[in-house]
Amino acid sequence: MTKKKTKTTKPQILKLRGKAIVFIDWANVYNWRASFKQPVNPEKLFKYLKTYPKIQSINFYYGKDKNLKSKEFLKNIKKIGYKLTTKPVKYITVGKVANTTIKKRKCDFDIEISMSVYDSLKKGLESFIFFSGDGDFAPLYKHLIKLKKQVILIYEKGYLGKEVWKIKKGLFKTRLTYLKIENKQK
Repeated sequence: MTKKKTKTTKPQILKLRGKAIVFIDWANVYNWRASFKQPVNPEKLFKYLKTYPKIQSINFYYGKDKNLKSKEFLKNIKKIGYKLTTKPVKYITVGKVANTTIKKRKCDFDIEISMSVYDSLKKGLESFIFFSGDGDFAPLYKHLIKLKKQVILIYEKGYLGKEVWKIKKGLFKTRLTYLKIENKQK
């Protein structure tokens, strides 16, 4: 019997240029759970990011829902140490099956993240790290690249907009899988 060879990838280390800031679009990151044995652990992710002394702020964006589980999650995010930005979740009707209305949870933070980037530029930050595969951010990335800022995008396979994938110069893209984050649940 022959053993199947597995491709091993050397863990990526982020080489930051000057003061850095992180933007985590949690709805995107949460959806990456299909690619992992376990979902991304926000506490482990925070601890990993804190190992980089140049990171000045770790910003977390996620919708506020009325259920207890959501309220507890956001409370825990603050307790971990993230700078939390939230707003109420909207529910959009996407269909109807056998007299049952199907609704989708919706809460985009594209504008809020873009405004935070703008504010960060005034503070002299040089490195911008995004955890999102959202193609809507392509113009923002291009603008930061034009300003000669370091732009790092953390994404997961199957969750990267084609608009972002087309950016070939000035944007460092790496999968979350390639970062050395201890992601075991407590």
